[in-house]
Amino acid sequence: MRLVIQRVKQASVCVNDKVHSSIGKGLLCLVGFSHIDEENDYQWAINKILNLKLFRKNKSVEDVNGEILIVSQFTLFASIKKGTKPSWSKAAKSAHAKNMYVNFMSLIKKKTHLNIQSGVFGEDMDIKLINSGPLTIIVDTEVRE
Repeated sequence: MRLVIQRVKQASVCVNDKVHSSIGKGLLCLVGFSHIDEENDYQWAINKILNLKLFRKNKSVEDVNGEILIVSQFTLFASIKKGTKPSWSKAAKSAHAKNMYVNFMSLIKKKTHLNIQSGVFGEDMDIKLINSGPLTIIVDTEVRE
């Protein structure tokens, strides 16, 4: 699993020019699933999202009562080793990735009292955000560093 975690002042997801979900101060998390991800990867990633000290005075998103917007993005597993066309072979297949996304969303909602919003799996989305800092963290559950 790969995540791009961005601290934001606000963020929203639009589908077909209509706002689907939005958050105020918090984190925008782009999440990509690979074919080898397991539930322990979800748990580890969720722990990082909720507890990383990404806000002023060493506070986490939970400490500041922030909000979280989670958007599935299979392109995080692009490989550009050969040629100029990205390969998506390391990304989970669509049906499997959708199940992983649903499970991930369910687990994070059970773990926190925070407002958790989501994108629409498999849809073409416009994401608007005001990045705070900017502060962007890239997380890979396979590497875990």
